[in-house]
Amino acid sequence: MSGSVPDTPSAVAPDGSSRIVVWHPGAVDRSTRGGVTGGPGLVVWFTGLSGSGKSTIAVEVERRLVGSGRAAYLLDGDNVRHGLNTDLGFGAADRDENVRRVGEVATLFADAGLVAVVPLVSPYRAARDAVRARVTGAGLAFVEVHVATSLEECERRDPKGLYAKARAGELSGMTGIDDPYEAPVAPELVLTEADGDASAQAAVVLELIGVELPV
Repeated sequence: MSGSVPDTPSAVAPDGSSRIVVWHPGAVDRSTRGGVTGGPGLVVWFTGLSGSGKSTIAVEVERRLVGSGRAAYLLDGDNVRHGLNTDLGFGAADRDENVRRVGEVATLFADAGLVAVVPLVSPYRAARDAVRARVTGAGLAFVEVHVATSLEECERRDPKGLYAKARAGELSGMTGIDDPYEAPVAPELVLTEADGDASAQAAVVLELIGVELPV
């Protein structure tokens, strides 16, 4: 369907006898929305360790997109935990649910014609792959960007002081220290420190998604 997110399996009553939730499509298709938002919607998903630079790059990508006339919105991992995901902790199940919820919001944003810019540690591969399947299953583009900054560099930066607390035994479940980070197997883009600063890395992302910016 080109006009809206296609149906996902409808909810059923506890006894499985009747469908109680259905998708209600609107009267505006994606091409019409794209004419308003500056182009088709998509999801750009940044994954990497805390301190890797995901959010800094994503902020620059959003800034340039909006400056060029493309509608975009930043779904920062910390920001969504202030409201939508305030009930979630940092255990494995809650992290997966955090990723799932943000993925659903990103899918709706992309369906609306926005570029959903999502910097999220999202440490577990299966949860990220599930979001990819959700987005592409809705007929939308999903671009996974692995910000592959080394653990050593992330610890050196340590903008939130989390690594220091983890090393001191004051924090458990820290991704990269005592909880795993599962790097993507086949992301659309891998960014490393060799790709320059956040501005240069943002330019690589924009080139990949085919956005031409004014000189």
